[in-house]
Amino acid sequence: MWQDLIDVLTKLCSAYDGLIKIGEKKRAALVTIDMDGLSRILDEEQIAAARIQALEKRRGSILNELSHSGKVKVKFGRAEEFYRSAPTPAIEKKLNALHQLLTVNVEQALELRDNNQILAQSALNAVNFHLNRMTNAAVDPTYGNNGTNSVTHQKKLDFKA
Repeated sequence: MWQDLIDVLTKLCSAYDGLIKIGEKKRAALVTIDMDGLSRILDEEQIAAARIQALEKRRGSILNELSHSGKVKVKFGRAEEFYRSAPTPAIEKKLNALHQLLTVNVEQALELRDNNQILAQSALNAVNFHLNRMTNAAVDPTYGNNGTNSVTHQKKLDFKA
């Protein structure tokens, strides 16, 4: 079972590496406003996220099996404490190294996600600004009752844009 955990952690590290690469491509697509490329990247991202979700589920089931097998001294706590129950010091060392790599990869993927979210929101704000400018609409920086922007002066496009 310990080898299964090592295999799953290795695959998770690889999957997060892939997600990081996708996040970098997504950032480039957002900056260059490549909507076709962004659409393809979002499809890739969904596949990668589904793979990570399946691996995380598998990791959870392995950890559950290990904790109920009686071979683990600690059932709750930090991963490092859990890994101390490994049958050999080499396996414990490998698990700790993979855990540290996974932590770094997850943090990097989350940072990319947050930065891409800011870029996407900024792009949407720019589009909203230019549409309002083209239509001579005045939009308050607050939201109305139904969750949409509050428009004080509405004008439809006259197709001269």
